[in-house]
Amino acid sequence: MTEHHRPLPAGPARRPARRPRPGRCGGATAALALSACGGGSGADSGSGGGDGDGGEPRRGGRLRAAFAGGGASETLDPHLTNLFSDAARAKALFDKLADFGSDMSAQPRLAERWEPSDGLDLWTVTLREAQWHDGTPVTADDVLYSYRRIADPDQAFRAKASLEPIDLDASRAVDDRTVEFRLKRPYAEFPNVLAAFGAYIVKDGAETFDSPVGSGPFRFVSFEPGRSLLVERFDGYWDGAPHLDELEIVVADEESARINALLGGQVEYAHELNPATARAHENGGQVHVVRLRNSAMQGFVMKTDRAPFDDPRVREAFFLIADRQELVDGALSGAGEIGNDLFGKGYQYYADDIPQREQDIDRAKELLREAGHGDGLTVTLDTSPVATGFIEAAEIFKEQAARAGVTVEVAVGNEDTYWADTLDSGTIACTRSGTMPIESHISQRLLSDSPTNATHWRHDDFDELYRQAQSTRDEAERAAIYGRMQRRLHAEGGFLIWGFADWIVATAGNVHGVEEEAPANTLDWARFDRVWLA
Repeated sequence: MTEHHRPLPAGPARRPARRPRPGRCGGATAALALSACGGGSGADSGSGGGDGDGGEPRRGGRLRAAFAGGGASETLDPHLTNLFSDAARAKALFDKLADFGSDMSAQPRLAERWEPSDGLDLWTVTLREAQWHDGTPVTADDVLYSYRRIADPDQAFRAKASLEPIDLDASRAVDDRTVEFRLKRPYAEFPNVLAAFGAYIVKDGAETFDSPVGSGPFRFVSFEPGRSLLVERFDGYWDGAPHLDELEIVVADEESARINALLGGQVEYAHELNPATARAHENGGQVHVVRLRNSAMQGFVMKTDRAPFDDPRVREAFFLIADRQELVDGALSGAGEIGNDLFGKGYQYYADDIPQREQDIDRAKELLREAGHGDGLTVTLDTSPVATGFIEAAEIFKEQAARAGVTVEVAVGNEDTYWADTLDSGTIACTRSGTMPIESHISQRLLSDSPTNATHWRHDDFDELYRQAQSTRDEAERAAIYGRMQRRLHAEGGFLIWGFADWIVATAGNVHGVEEEAPANTLDWARFDRVWLA
């Protein structure tokens, strides 16, 4: 279902808090045991403002960033990236051919440019002049080795499914800086593959990552799994050397530990705070709260192939039952904005010309009567504490549905198996998703053979529209096809998307350059090479 096939989980795995051990200055330091190392490495901790009004970027200092971690099993193998902490470490040390901008369009990174054939089944990628941390150049052989490693059938690398459209046996290195990718079928959105989560480029032959050699903005210094990674500025970075001298990513599993470490001056950046914490500190002057808008879709999935949701009138009635603002206010504590039953608000190709759907209880009752449920309807809504706001959203929707004569019985499932349990069972369930292109959302969740088709939306004509879009070279024409698909989904699909949640981070007052318009998992999220200490 959605949680397993998004670019990143909606939240890091929860692990028991660990008792901090004494830190070690100049190397890997224990989370929350940092005060003896001297704050921000010489920065004036009281100056500046985290909102970016810090004047000209200043070079120097060490930034300490606290993330929830993955325990002693953590690795620096970028192809095993799974949690936010993994992604932040991989982003510091490595790079991809492309990454997603804030609108989820693919932006060139190690790839300087790409050009498709007329048939859209052969793409030529030209690499920019970049170098590894050991001074050797990044080459086409490195790219092909990386993708073949990810696609290894004996491995479980997360980006494997994203690379499926590539015929790697038929792809080749034309020269040191040119890769020719042969695809299995026309694919107009092939740049999305280059930007896929976890599709990092590693050196040809790399298998161990105890002391990784990457091509990212920072160079490896030391790593202690489950505790911290220390990296230093790489002056030869193709996109310009970072402002910071050093970056330290430390593990603090509990949200309270992260915010307390920030308030106590032990770190300068705290990732993943809840809305209540943000409200408590937003105007206090001690920290700067950054809201990363549109970072997580929130909604319900209705199974369109089974009663009662096999009747499009029932689905429309449920669309009209939802008071979206009440759900955002109650389930997300107001930290988000309302949805319109379509994925990807604000993203490339989003159909923002479709009018916003409003609650209409009278029309919902009328539709239910037409569908044969005039005497009432009872449904079981599956939910779980697997994600923030799920149980709250279920209870709020239960009250809203009662006003339309619908009895909602809330069933709380096992958070460890929730996504697998609700993929094929039940009729309606809470769902969420992180960022991904609209094309990826469609291909992974809405085609007849999609691996995570939780709504069981299977229509041959809809599948054909997707294939038509991928065979259309002109972007405006392709956008028009996506618009047709979204209008169909808005009218009769199985996703009731009521909101889009903010992702919340906080920084010390002397931290500048944290991008406020970057949803989680996009290019400018955790972009520590652009951060400086004032």
